[in-house]
Amino acid sequence: MSKIPLQFRHNGRDVAIFVDGGTNLLVALRELIGDMTPKFGCGQGGCGTCSVLIDGELHLSCLTLAETVAGRSIETLDGMRQGPNLHPLQRAFADNFAAQCGYCTPGMLMAAKALLDRNPSPSRDEVIEAISGNICRCTGYEPIINAILAAAGGRVSA
Repeated sequence: MSKIPLQFRHNGRDVAIFVDGGTNLLVALRELIGDMTPKFGCGQGGCGTCSVLIDGELHLSCLTLAETVAGRSIETLDGMRQGPNLHPLQRAFADNFAAQCGYCTPGMLMAAKALLDRNPSPSRDEVIEAISGNICRCTGYEPIINAILAAAGGRVSA
Protein backbone atom coordinates (compact mmCIF):
# COMPACT_ATOMS: atom_id res chain seq x y z
CA MET A 1 0.00 0.00 0.00
CA SER A 2 1.36 3.42 -0.88
CA LYS A 3 1.78 6.19 1.66
CA ILE A 4 -0.45 9.26 1.52
CA PRO A 5 1.23 12.67 1.94
CA LEU A 6 -0.52 14.76 4.57
CA GLN A 7 0.03 18.38 5.56
CA PHE A 8 -1.77 20.21 8.37
CA ARG A 9 -1.16 22.59 11.27
CA HIS A 10 -0.39 20.94 14.59
CA ASN A 11 -0.52 23.25 17.59
CA GLY A 12 0.27 26.26 15.44
CA ARG A 13 3.05 24.81 13.33
CA ASP A 14 2.92 23.29 9.86
CA VAL A 15 3.68 19.58 9.65
CA ALA A 16 4.03 17.19 6.74
CA ILE A 17 3.92 13.42 7.19
CA PHE A 18 3.14 10.29 5.21
CA VAL A 19 0.35 8.02 6.43
CA ASP A 20 -1.01 4.67 5.36
CA GLY A 21 -4.58 4.76 4.08
CA GLY A 22 -6.95 4.12 6.96
CA THR A 23 -4.60 5.48 9.64
CA ASN A 24 -6.52 7.34 12.30
CA LEU A 25 -5.50 10.76 13.54
CA LEU A 26 -4.63 9.43 17.01
CA VAL A 27 -1.97 7.12 15.55
CA ALA A 28 -0.64 9.88 13.29
CA LEU A 29 -0.32 12.31 16.19
CA ARG A 30 1.25 9.86 18.61
CA GLU A 31 3.43 7.70 16.37
CA LEU A 32 4.34 9.99 13.49
CA ILE A 33 4.46 13.42 15.15
CA GLY A 34 5.33 12.36 18.69
CA ASP A 35 2.50 14.19 20.45
CA MET A 36 1.59 11.81 23.25
CA THR A 37 -1.03 14.06 24.87
CA PRO A 38 -4.05 12.55 23.09
CA LYS A 39 -4.45 9.22 24.87
CA PHE A 40 -5.57 5.87 23.53
CA GLY A 41 -8.52 4.70 25.60
CA CYS A 42 -11.26 2.60 24.12
CA GLY A 43 -10.42 2.98 20.42
CA GLN A 44 -14.15 3.14 19.67
CA GLY A 45 -15.06 6.74 20.43
CA GLY A 46 -16.71 6.03 23.75
CA CYS A 47 -14.30 7.45 26.33
CA GLY A 48 -13.18 10.84 24.98
CA THR A 49 -9.57 10.61 26.11
CA CYS A 50 -8.33 11.02 22.53
CA SER A 51 -10.23 14.29 21.98
CA VAL A 52 -8.56 17.02 19.93
CA LEU A 53 -9.73 20.24 18.33
CA ILE A 54 -9.92 20.30 14.55
CA ASP A 55 -10.42 23.86 13.33
CA GLY A 56 -11.69 24.64 16.83
CA GLU A 57 -14.27 21.85 16.96
CA LEU A 58 -14.00 18.86 19.30
CA HIS A 59 -13.31 15.53 17.55
CA LEU A 60 -12.36 12.04 18.64
CA SER A 61 -8.99 11.39 17.04
CA CYS A 62 -9.42 7.60 17.25
CA LEU A 63 -12.40 7.85 14.89
CA THR A 64 -10.98 10.50 12.55
CA LEU A 65 -9.10 9.36 9.47
CA ALA A 66 -5.79 11.19 9.37
CA GLU A 67 -6.14 12.00 5.68
CA THR A 68 -9.32 14.01 6.39
CA VAL A 69 -7.37 16.70 8.27
CA ALA A 70 -5.32 17.81 5.25
CA GLY A 71 -4.98 21.59 5.33
CA ARG A 72 -6.75 21.88 8.68
CA SER A 73 -5.61 23.00 12.12
CA ILE A 74 -5.26 20.42 14.91
CA GLU A 75 -4.87 21.43 18.54
CA THR A 76 -3.98 18.99 21.28
CA LEU A 77 -3.33 19.39 24.98
CA ASP A 78 0.34 19.97 24.19
CA GLY A 79 -0.69 23.13 22.32
CA MET A 80 -2.70 24.58 25.21
CA ARG A 81 0.21 25.65 27.34
CA GLN A 82 1.65 29.09 26.78
CA GLY A 83 5.39 28.56 26.80
CA PRO A 84 6.33 27.42 30.29
CA ASN A 85 3.00 28.66 31.67
CA LEU A 86 -0.10 26.55 32.06
CA HIS A 87 -3.28 27.51 30.24
CA PRO A 88 -5.89 28.88 32.69
CA LEU A 89 -7.88 25.65 32.30
CA GLN A 90 -4.84 23.56 33.20
CA ARG A 91 -4.19 25.76 36.24
CA ALA A 92 -7.87 25.48 37.29
CA PHE A 93 -7.70 21.68 36.97
CA ALA A 94 -4.64 21.62 39.23
CA ASP A 95 -6.06 24.06 41.76
CA ASN A 96 -9.41 22.27 41.94
CA PHE A 97 -7.96 18.73 42.14
CA ALA A 98 -9.71 17.84 38.88
CA ALA A 99 -7.07 15.32 37.84
CA GLN A 100 -6.40 12.19 39.82
CA CYS A 101 -5.00 9.40 37.67
CA GLY A 102 -4.84 11.89 34.78
CA TYR A 103 -5.89 9.54 32.02
CA CYS A 104 -9.08 11.41 31.11
CA THR A 105 -7.50 14.83 31.66
CA PRO A 106 -6.36 15.55 28.07
CA GLY A 107 -9.83 14.84 26.67
CA MET A 108 -11.56 16.73 29.47
CA LEU A 109 -9.33 19.76 28.94
CA MET A 110 -9.90 19.75 25.18
CA ALA A 111 -13.68 19.48 25.67
CA ALA A 112 -13.54 22.31 28.20
CA LYS A 113 -11.44 24.46 25.86
CA ALA A 114 -13.87 23.90 22.99
CA LEU A 115 -16.72 24.95 25.28
CA LEU A 116 -15.03 28.07 26.66
CA ASP A 117 -13.82 29.14 23.21
CA ARG A 118 -17.41 29.30 21.99
CA ASN A 119 -19.08 30.20 25.31
CA PRO A 120 -16.82 31.96 27.82
CA SER A 121 -19.50 32.01 30.54
CA PRO A 122 -21.20 28.61 30.47
CA SER A 123 -23.79 27.43 32.97
CA ARG A 124 -23.17 24.33 35.05
CA ASP A 125 -25.53 22.38 32.77
CA GLU A 126 -23.59 23.52 29.70
CA VAL A 127 -20.34 22.35 31.29
CA ILE A 128 -21.90 18.98 32.07
CA GLU A 129 -23.13 18.66 28.49
CA ALA A 130 -19.74 19.67 27.07
CA ILE A 131 -17.85 16.96 28.98
CA SER A 132 -20.54 14.30 28.61
CA GLY A 133 -18.51 12.45 25.98
CA ASN A 134 -15.63 11.92 28.39
CA ILE A 135 -15.41 9.15 30.94
CA CYS A 136 -13.65 9.71 34.27
CA ARG A 137 -13.42 6.86 36.73
CA CYS A 138 -11.64 8.73 39.54
CA THR A 139 -12.98 12.17 40.38
CA GLY A 140 -16.75 11.77 40.35
CA TYR A 141 -16.84 14.73 37.89
CA GLU A 142 -17.52 17.43 40.52
CA PRO A 143 -13.91 18.69 40.68
CA ILE A 144 -13.78 18.75 36.86
CA ILE A 145 -17.03 20.72 36.60
CA ASN A 146 -15.86 23.11 39.33
CA ALA A 147 -12.51 23.62 37.61
CA ILE A 148 -14.15 24.51 34.30
CA LEU A 149 -16.53 26.91 36.00
CA ALA A 150 -13.62 28.46 37.91
CA ALA A 151 -11.64 28.94 34.69
CA ALA A 152 -14.70 30.47 33.03
CA GLY A 153 -15.09 32.90 35.92
CA GLY A 154 -11.48 33.99 35.61
CA ARG A 155 -10.68 32.34 38.93
CA VAL A 156 -8.22 29.50 39.14
CA SER A 157 -9.43 27.99 42.39
CA ALA A 158 -12.83 27.07 43.76
